[in-house]
Amino acid sequence: MKKDLLKLLDLSPEEIREILDVADQLKYDLKHGIEHKVLAGKTLAMIFEKNSTRTRVSFETGIYQLGGQGIFLSSAESQLGRGEPIRDTARVLSRYCAGIMIRTFEQSKVEELAEYASIPVINGLTDFCHPCQVLADLMTIREHYSTLEGLKACYVGDGNNMSNSIIVGCLKMGMDISIGCPDAYRPDQQVIDFAATQANKLTITSDIFAAAKDADVIFTDVWASMGMEAEKAQREKDFAGYCVDEKLMAVAKPGCMVQHCLPAHRGEEISEAVFEAHADEIFEEAENRLHAQKAVMALLMKD
Repeated sequence: MKKDLLKLLDLSPEEIREILDVADQLKYDLKHGIEHKVLAGKTLAMIFEKNSTRTRVSFETGIYQLGGQGIFLSSAESQLGRGEPIRDTARVLSRYCAGIMIRTFEQSKVEELAEYASIPVINGLTDFCHPCQVLADLMTIREHYSTLEGLKACYVGDGNNMSNSIIVGCLKMGMDISIGCPDAYRPDQQVIDFAATQANKLTITSDIFAAAKDADVIFTDVWASMGMEAEKAQREKDFAGYCVDEKLMAVAKPGCMVQHCLPAHRGEEISEAVFEAHADEIFEEAENRLHAQKAVMALLMKD
């Protein structure tokens, strides 16, 4: 039966753990020059309706290291940008490729693509969630602490696609999670409803110091991401004070990690001093996009 990665809500804790374990092994193999061309001869179609440095380079490099190749498809260069139904694109690409990665706006588009494709579909980002990024985040945290269960995570900022996936990923891995966000920018209700079914605790507050208290890891993200340029001035007002700075870090646990999915706007959602103090963790997180996505591709696309 075909499997996809559409959102972390679809995965069991055991499936997330398997991805992380495979990612660890692939990272080890790469660092020690051990070839792992498990997708030799396979092609990944990469659909980008939202541009990205990290997503494109990590997927394209990853499929190459697994022995396959990636084909970049932008809206301007594909029939999707000229009105072809997503279901037709799914059926055509299924006859050429072994997998599809899509980075787009609506979650419904990813779901429809997967419904009509006969090959695995990987969500590279939607407005609802960012599963590949959070798999990399969980991998990085586990590398640092050797465990995930029992840790406290805190996210500061917009209740956006990143916060949605962080909540789901952390809770499924046995972590507690606190969200510090303005009341008008809470996470998606579907995610809040899921959290209510879990034994672990989700806290949502507008007080970022309460959210960050005793945290083992603090996440943040830009206040206004792609497509929100018209809202940027208003968001800067609404998020004034929602900065991961030295004062906030002081209420977290000693040695607290910081994670940022990048690009970072220093002086807005994170201070220059905190970013540079935690740069090794942040760029390890960025590197781990490569390894986590390779694990996803290897598990989904391998015969």
